[in-house]
Amino acid sequence: MRADVRQVADGTYLVHGSHTNWVILTEGEAATLVDTGYPGDRELLLDSLTAVGSSPEALVAVLISHAHTDHLGSAEYLSAAHGTPVRLHQAEVPHARREFLHQVSVGTVLANGWRPGVLPWAVRAIRSGGTAHVPVEAPEAFATGAPLDLPGRPTPVHTPGHTLGHCAFHLPHAGVLVSGDALVSGHPTSRREGPQLLPRMFHHERTAALASLDTLERLDADVLLPGHGPAHRGPTRSAVRQARERVT
Repeated sequence: MRADVRQVADGTYLVHGSHTNWVILTEGEAATLVDTGYPGDRELLLDSLTAVGSSPEALVAVLISHAHTDHLGSAEYLSAAHGTPVRLHQAEVPHARREFLHQVSVGTVLANGWRPGVLPWAVRAIRSGGTAHVPVEAPEAFATGAPLDLPGRPTPVHTPGHTLGHCAFHLPHAGVLVSGDALVSGHPTSRREGPQLLPRMFHHERTAALASLDTLERLDADVLLPGHGPAHRGPTRSAVRQARERVT
């Protein structure tokens, strides 16, 4: 099975895995990886690096938008096997170490099983390793508000709500916003397409997730690369407006 890799700007690639996405930023022979998909996505992840002319050895860092299993899946593997630093917001570091887990529970999923798409999504998530224990042994914190000295020069933007330390990544020179799960364009448990918040059950603090849309709205970008769903083209402020209009 080959990875679904889409180039959206020079050196910027969106990859679709098992209901979740990751982003590869390349600069010469070096690369930055944003998120890693489910544990079961590992072969797709490695294939996607090859597809863009990179490799695990070329990764300068793995940036994690948030420490849910469908984004953290192969982070410790890359760290242990290749020495790749795994970096997150300070508030998300203990989450990555699994000192706690702010993730939708099996009980909550079952309680929402009557909703369209929830049970098929849950079955696939479990098959992809969604309930696996995937702590990162030595995650590192990054500072927000300034570009990181990494390929792609991403700027972490704290957008709490989905988790306490959730971050988006802004690439102003490319007009790209990697939004993680703070703003998505689709999900198997949603009937909607286009910019939206994930369903309520997935957010640790729904009110904070709504407030983080204000932060995203101020970022200048015309390509949105979400944690779930296809790339969305158009001004970020318009995407945020659409998401607000769909809030229930």
